[in-house]
Amino acid sequence: MYKRKLITLCYLLAFYGSFAQGNAADYQRARDIANKISNKVWDVPMEVQWDEAGTLSWYEKNTAAGRVFVLVNPAKPSKEALFDKTLLERQLAEEVGKTVSFESVPRRSIKLAGDSVFDFEYERWVWSWDRRKNQLHKKDSVIRQDSGGGYWGRRFDDSKGKPVASPNGSTIAYLKNNNIYIAEKENPQTERQLTYDGSPGEYYAADIQWSPDGKKVAGMKVRKAEVRQLTLLESSPLDQLQPKLQTRDYPKPGDALPQYYPVIYNLESNKLYKVDPAMVDNQFSLSRLGWRQDSRSVTFEFNKRGHQQYAIVALSALDGATRYIVNETSKTFIDYSGKRYRYDVNDGSQLIWASERDGWNHLYLYDGNRGQVLNQITKGEWVVRKVVHVDEGRREIIFEGSGKHQGQDPYFIHYYIVDFDGKNLRTLTQENASHRAYFNRDHHYFVDVYSRVDQAPISVLRDRKGRVVMELEHASEEALKKEGWRAPEVFTAKGRDGVHDIWGIIVRPTNFDPTKKYPVIEYIYAGPHSSFVPKTFTPNPSGMQELAELGFIVLQIDGMGTSNRSKAFHDVCWKNLKDAGFPDRIIWMKEAAKKYPYMDLDRVGIYGTSAGGQSSTAALLFHPEFYKVAVSSCGCHDNRMDKIWWNEQWMGWPVGPEYAASSNVEHAAKLEGKLMLIVGELDDNVDPASTYQLVHALIKAEKDHELIVVPGMGHSSGGTYGEKKRRDFFVKHLMGVDPPAWSLHK
Repeated sequence: MYKRKLITLCYLLAFYGSFAQGNAADYQRARDIANKISNKVWDVPMEVQWDEAGTLSWYEKNTAAGRVFVLVNPAKPSKEALFDKTLLERQLAEEVGKTVSFESVPRRSIKLAGDSVFDFEYERWVWSWDRRKNQLHKKDSVIRQDSGGGYWGRRFDDSKGKPVASPNGSTIAYLKNNNIYIAEKENPQTERQLTYDGSPGEYYAADIQWSPDGKKVAGMKVRKAEVRQLTLLESSPLDQLQPKLQTRDYPKPGDALPQYYPVIYNLESNKLYKVDPAMVDNQFSLSRLGWRQDSRSVTFEFNKRGHQQYAIVALSALDGATRYIVNETSKTFIDYSGKRYRYDVNDGSQLIWASERDGWNHLYLYDGNRGQVLNQITKGEWVVRKVVHVDEGRREIIFEGSGKHQGQDPYFIHYYIVDFDGKNLRTLTQENASHRAYFNRDHHYFVDVYSRVDQAPISVLRDRKGRVVMELEHASEEALKKEGWRAPEVFTAKGRDGVHDIWGIIVRPTNFDPTKKYPVIEYIYAGPHSSFVPKTFTPNPSGMQELAELGFIVLQIDGMGTSNRSKAFHDVCWKNLKDAGFPDRIIWMKEAAKKYPYMDLDRVGIYGTSAGGQSSTAALLFHPEFYKVAVSSCGCHDNRMDKIWWNEQWMGWPVGPEYAASSNVEHAAKLEGKLMLIVGELDDNVDPASTYQLVHALIKAEKDHELIVVPGMGHSSGGTYGEKKRRDFFVKHLMGVDPPAWSLHK
């Protein structure tokens, strides 16, 4: 028996070793592939823009000879070079006294001024180029406004703010002693107190809004809540030897939240109207407070904690009545963060509203006064992805949708026009690809760039009926293929329910040999806020090609629980983030391996970052029979530890046992296989303590694992160092060979 096992082991070592996967040559190829295939896709419009009038468009494209700028005139129709790049650079160099490259010009700063002139910014000056005379002129200095920037989750003190002037400028409204006051701007002695119940714990917010007629004032009373602080240790600051502590505002699931209660003071009747608190109870948020133009009321949006009710609410300035205009409810969750859409028609007499109430994301037309649905605008087993433009005059809507074209990938973006009453739905794009449209100002023309992950982009100019006015560009993959590149393959299989198709891609190494056996690695991101498998032409999606070069088959899949399909498809994630679509993913890979037996499903790895970090570790905890090796970066390993909005959106409120059920920390003792954890010590997106607590639980359970902490790094996959460690980890544990020394593949 021992001798037979030894012979088998020797055979396996020789068998896998003969493939020479994971050796220095593979590492060299993995290192070189990104550079070899970058800038090899030519004639793809980038930075497509229109002039202010919407009569001319320009774009930049890469060519074998370098970057070229193209001007498009739909009226002729025609296209020509926007300018002589060499001549412009020469004149600009003479002006600034040094060699310059137009590559450093911010593309968004280029503005067309008619057919013959365009402006651009360079080194804090605005320059003008006369295309007809080929002359450069220096115009004005650039004045930069402070955009604020800073930490994404910073909470601002809304109890402080500047006085707000009335529409005619004669009167100001302001805060004093936590209450709202008004006074004549030039006569402070006319001060008048409007509210009397403000206090430090329940103050009035500084966002005071005058009605358009200047006869009413709206504000919000705020019940304050303590904001949790995230504390980070910067171990290796650049400006001193000793470490630093950093803090961030960082509410987590279950934390108390401030509550906002709108009020209106009618200056003519001297009456204060308050919102009915029962209609806005237990708020997650109350937002978008604003007046109707006729000053009859204010409206705002109410998102109830738990995300099962979302409403547009009106507070009357005439009698103080509170009413729902739209009251959206769901037994699971309302995807307010990804699918919310509202457009007020004719000062709110009608509203366009997005809802998944019939199982698919569609548009509805509401009577804004009675709060009733007039008609469903779009319907069917497909989804509205984005409203592009609402034309009140024509009573038409231009929108992006997906899933309507039978026989095509249901994630492909297409463009449509429909009337407010739901009639005359017209398709603007037909080709079997995912489209990206760039419309002019009046939405009469658009540049359409369409492609698939396995088809290079084609670009055309279309009119508002979808007719091709002229062909613009036709990209080619030939330069990529000369470097040995092969397009990712699109693969589909039925999901766990036997109904929904699951879509994904397969990436193979450039030296692929179907007679060999290849370990399989899945790149996972299963965040319910979107779908993630690339649908447009991407030669090296998320660096997957580089990893494949080491001798792997690399996959990416959108399982159930992700967005942009039906509501039922999406609802799988509700209070169940540990699911991450794994039953669908495993079925998909097994079906792929039936077709391609060179995929070795006895050696499956997985990696991901953020939500993907959570899922990749969960693969080893909840599906160890299938997944054997995982590398998880900056993972949200316990949803109670992460930011409030993302986690309560999917896991619900209050924080119940479902959170523990999905926690990697709670289930750390189940670990099987090989696990590497990577975390940046200054991650202020996902609390790094989430990773450290998982490590603590693994140590307590005596589970072997590896931990990489990257000093000074925020939310990321670990940077170059993390990528090296990830590759080595997969090579060692999926191929069974020691990776070459870093000096051989750095």
